[in-house]
Amino acid sequence: SAPYVLPSGFVESSCHSRIFWMKLNKLLLQGKFFQLEINDPYAGPILLDEKLASRCGYVLSEDVWGNPIFRASVLGCHVANEADELFSLTVNIKVSSFSSMRAAVTYTYPMYCSYSSWASREIVCEENYMEVSVKTDVPAVSNDYTVAWMSALPETQNVAYQLWQLMFVSPSGRKTITVSDAAKLGYSFNNTLSRVYLRAPYHSNESDVSVVSGVNMNMVTSTSMYRQRWLLLLIDTTVSCPVDGISFTDTTLTWTVPSVIPTLVVQESTFLSKNIFMGVDGRVIANPEEKNYLLEDNETHIRITIPVGAEGGQLKSSVSGGVYGVIYSIDLFLEHTWTDADWQTTKYTVIKSITTPFMPQIPTVINNTLPEERLFNVAFGHFLPDVSLVAITIGNVPFTLREAQHHGFKIYETPFSNRTKGFILEVSFDDPYILKEYVNRNETKYTLLINYTISVGPEMTLYYHSAEVECVIADIELPEALGYCDEENMFLAIPTFGLHQYWNLYLGNKLLNRHVALTNGYLAATNSTHLILQIPLFAVGVIYEEVSFQKIKARFDVALRKVRTMETLQMFSVSCSFNSSAFIICHPDGTITVSAQMKTVPAIDMSKTKLRDSSCKPREYSDGHAFFKFHVTTCGTSVRFEGDHIIYENEISYEKETLPGQSTPTITRDPDYRLTVLCYYRAKETLVLGASISDPSTSPPFGSGTMVPRSNIAVHRRIRQALNVVSRVSKDESFVEFYEPNMPILKQPVEPVFLEVELKDENPNVELCLENCWVTRSLDFNSTPRWNIIVDG
Repeated sequence: SAPYVLPSGFVESSCHSRIFWMKLNKLLLQGKFFQLEINDPYAGPILLDEKLASRCGYVLSEDVWGNPIFRASVLGCHVANEADELFSLTVNIKVSSFSSMRAAVTYTYPMYCSYSSWASREIVCEENYMEVSVKTDVPAVSNDYTVAWMSALPETQNVAYQLWQLMFVSPSGRKTITVSDAAKLGYSFNNTLSRVYLRAPYHSNESDVSVVSGVNMNMVTSTSMYRQRWLLLLIDTTVSCPVDGISFTDTTLTWTVPSVIPTLVVQESTFLSKNIFMGVDGRVIANPEEKNYLLEDNETHIRITIPVGAEGGQLKSSVSGGVYGVIYSIDLFLEHTWTDADWQTTKYTVIKSITTPFMPQIPTVINNTLPEERLFNVAFGHFLPDVSLVAITIGNVPFTLREAQHHGFKIYETPFSNRTKGFILEVSFDDPYILKEYVNRNETKYTLLINYTISVGPEMTLYYHSAEVECVIADIELPEALGYCDEENMFLAIPTFGLHQYWNLYLGNKLLNRHVALTNGYLAATNSTHLILQIPLFAVGVIYEEVSFQKIKARFDVALRKVRTMETLQMFSVSCSFNSSAFIICHPDGTITVSAQMKTVPAIDMSKTKLRDSSCKPREYSDGHAFFKFHVTTCGTSVRFEGDHIIYENEISYEKETLPGQSTPTITRDPDYRLTVLCYYRAKETLVLGASISDPSTSPPFGSGTMVPRSNIAVHRRIRQALNVVSRVSKDESFVEFYEPNMPILKQPVEPVFLEVELKDENPNVELCLENCWVTRSLDFNSTPRWNIIVDG
């Protein structure tokens, strides 16, 4: 195809250190394929491949930014040479949209290089070849000396006339071959007007590896021989190049090259270093320290140290094993000029592309949240410019960037130092995808769960990173309750904000809900802001702080507890004093207080009222009122079980004043008065009973008692007739086996006792009615305390 005009900015070229340098702009090659052809002045275009490149002195690679790079030695194949001073090389650049290179566009690009300051010996260590060139304008050797040479080196006797031959010396011995045979082995040898040169591949069969000052050197030891009548030319074309010498730390890379290479400097005592230059990307760096490069040398080493990320190289993002990191690459060259006794001047050039290993750099999440604005502000970095944010997941909900912006998340890039960047995400605390948790007394913990999806490098490798950001702020106001009372009720007005969401109301350890309120006799009403609880004075849960004659000081407590942890935050209390003429209060500790109102005709003396135990008199009294206070274990109080309740019962009665008569009946003016007192306790609730401690060896264990059955007890209901009544205690409900009389029986408080009372009298006009049955701790039936089993049967 016909050549085309080069697009502007497509190609850059220069000439340095007798090397053609050409760079192609990758931006103009995007989505396309290209090939290079070497335009030979006589043979025409020749396609460049790897084998041709190393033999002919060409390098085709990429710079650290991905731009194609072509380098060629001025002594390379197909280079036009004018008097070893002017050099030219023409390259065809073929570009196609197809990998088969069909319909390719060909651009012809000529390059020119002027180089006249040749040293006696010049060595170039390229990426894929080693090249040595030597001046040939040495003085002619006379025939007399030739005879001496030929006798000293038997190989020279076989040198053909007017034909160059190469002699290689390696650990396996000496080998002499012709130039054409050497070409078949990958070598290239030729002579110009004033020089001969040898180009050798790395690691050939004729090469050897030696360690010089800790650096591995690949070395080809060779002598170029030419014989013409009276002249025998023996030229040392030995070449040696470093193959490693690279070391890395987390922050630097170091390239080390030996100062003195023994195979190139035979008489080391005459060695004198003249100049050392370093270059980056084909350009000499006159003042390396200005770019933070360090160039140093001593008797054994030349060392170049480059900070990772320094100018002239490129940091590239990468992902390895799911981990984000960077790789740093830089194209260096080193030029060392020295003199010694054998060679007037040697110019030694090494070109090296260096890439660090993968260096993990875990991104950081920086929490710049603004609590006062209720806004999460999260920075995610640091990243190189070749990284982009493509998606984000908040909570468990994935968003593309467009969806995230539409939802109301704010996402934008921000520049950081060292030419890096980060991504800022802003999310409101009130966003529905933010997790909210009530913590401590009045704080909310807001949690933002993020999963970033990052596209890395030109390969667009996806990298995922999750983060959790929390912020705790005091943004909850604890409610304050208002308490008040009327004549018969207490009231609590509690704000409804946060109820059931953050906290609940508890009555003791029981959740105060509508069912409990209804069961306990409370009235609950709500308006737009408050819950109003109405608690009757004698409802369940009321605490009686002070109970006296016709006066009660009562309190009602409700605990405000956290929903999740049950931690008590506040106690809401209302306390009032009430005037009440008639009441009964059953205290949790088993104390019973009774204010009895007794309206009888005629009126009775309230000081003479009593409980079942006649020693239990009123604490206070007035006309028509008596105030009693006693414990459930005293004053003849009886106990019985009904369902899940324990019922304690006593009786207030009046001691009648009698006038003695002549016979058994008595005469009284007082009315008959009996008032039954009942207290109900749930069987499963703890009742704290007062107990006095006596000798544990003689006193029965708490909650147990001794029952002594008695037989043949005569019960005198009427004076004129004695009845034969027998009682027994059965071992179970079958009433088949009975305990022996006068045998102690141990029973737990809720265990049933099976009693049998039998009337032995056969008189058909007599019937048995069981009136009272009780238990005492001693054989004295009238002792206290006593527990009633049957009363008024």
